[in-house]
Amino acid sequence: MAKKLDLNKTVFELTQEYPELVDIMVGLGFTEIAKKPILHSVGKMMTIPKGAKMKNISMIDVMTTLMRHGFEPVGDMPDMASVTTTQGQEEKTSHPSADRREQLKAYLKRLGDGEALEDVRADFVRAFGEVEASEIMEAEQALLEEGTPLSEVQRLCDVHSALFHGSTTEEKIANAEREVEASAIRKKAQAVKQEKKAKTAALEAITGHPLYTFKKENDALSALLAEFKEHRDESLLPKIRELSIHYAKKGDLLYPLLKVRYEISGPSDVMWTVDDEIRDGLASLVKEKEHGEAWNARLDAVLTRAEEMIYKEQNILFPICAVNFTKEEWYGIYRDAKDYAACFGVEQKTWEDAENMVQAVAEASEGEILMPGGRLTIEQLIALLNTIPMEITFVDAENINRFFDEGPKVFKRPLMALNREVFACHPPKTEPMVRQIIDDFRHGRRDFVEVWMEKGGRTMLVRYMAVRDKNGKYLGTLELVQDMEFAKEHFLGEKA
Repeated sequence: MAKKLDLNKTVFELTQEYPELVDIMVGLGFTEIAKKPILHSVGKMMTIPKGAKMKNISMIDVMTTLMRHGFEPVGDMPDMASVTTTQGQEEKTSHPSADRREQLKAYLKRLGDGEALEDVRADFVRAFGEVEASEIMEAEQALLEEGTPLSEVQRLCDVHSALFHGSTTEEKIANAEREVEASAIRKKAQAVKQEKKAKTAALEAITGHPLYTFKKENDALSALLAEFKEHRDESLLPKIRELSIHYAKKGDLLYPLLKVRYEISGPSDVMWTVDDEIRDGLASLVKEKEHGEAWNARLDAVLTRAEEMIYKEQNILFPICAVNFTKEEWYGIYRDAKDYAACFGVEQKTWEDAENMVQAVAEASEGEILMPGGRLTIEQLIALLNTIPMEITFVDAENINRFFDEGPKVFKRPLMALNREVFACHPPKTEPMVRQIIDDFRHGRRDFVEVWMEKGGRTMLVRYMAVRDKNGKYLGTLELVQDMEFAKEHFLGEKA
């Protein structure tokens, strides 16, 4: 049922009756109506036809839009043949010829009689190159004057639109404007793509840079995959499986940084899962003894995915990283990548800039201890050391006891023994052994010694380990005592 819209009523009255009219009118260009102060003041004096005249909005557009939204305009109808020019002066539209109008009416009537849209459209396209919106409106108006019910014209409104879609002068202009806008968007996207490509290539060219290493690994993997595809040499599979190292570096060093720092979660949500599936798929295949047709088909599918991942890394992942990561972040990735084994025979080369970078000295807050691997409060450090399930002793380079952890111990360590020479804490029969161990550590002959023994009916492991700085300088000896009964229970099923 059509909604009666009295054009003699004020805009305020009509919007109170039909609240949805506000959005419709804003879409037509009556933007001020969205402001309540304007609606409650000017809107109480203004009708839609008067407002259209003031805003230079064509009443043809207004009436067409209202009808499309199910409204039936009543009251004093405006002159549909007049529009407002951009200068605010009224002028008459050029009327279509009677024959042209009759043709348009004929098309509309054929649609109303139920003829297929495409058949009517084919005839329309042959007869008309384009049509003005005003011509369509006048043809519909003529149908009304001849007695066609308004409800029927409204019902066919969308069908009429489909018939003339793309043929009106207004639509052609709008389509041209959209194409200009789309072209600008495409050009911008292409520029961004080129920037990513150039930035990636520049970083890959820096010897030792993480992207340099990643690309070398991908090149080596591509060569391995091509060789396998050509010769089906299964002895290459262990080498190909080294992609797990490559994937581990991505998973630890690239994905989390993109997701957490830059809120780019796509790679971690998608690529990471595929990495795992490729790695696990290869691991499963090499364990199987039967290498028949089905096995080879599955292998080819996994290797194809690995090949596709190389493309995704080079064209999606690495460019995203290249345009987002800072130089300092690349320095950190370079440093952390040293902890991973080489894969595909690609050794990590030295990145001079990263090696020469002076690390900024962070300042520890009060009560904190700053270390290369992070920072801890003294309270946290004490609790951490006491939580380790071992008895811990540290003897410095001068053979002085410097630290014992707290808690019950199998080998008693009185706190009074701190700051004393370690040899004084051992009985004569074991002192020579302790001296020899420390002397070997001091002179680099050994790095650790393990001693298994029984104590109180329990199996104990005592480890002596040399403590050195990154340059190999001897700083002292660490002694760790661990109760190994849990291992006996686990591996041998023995009960303590």
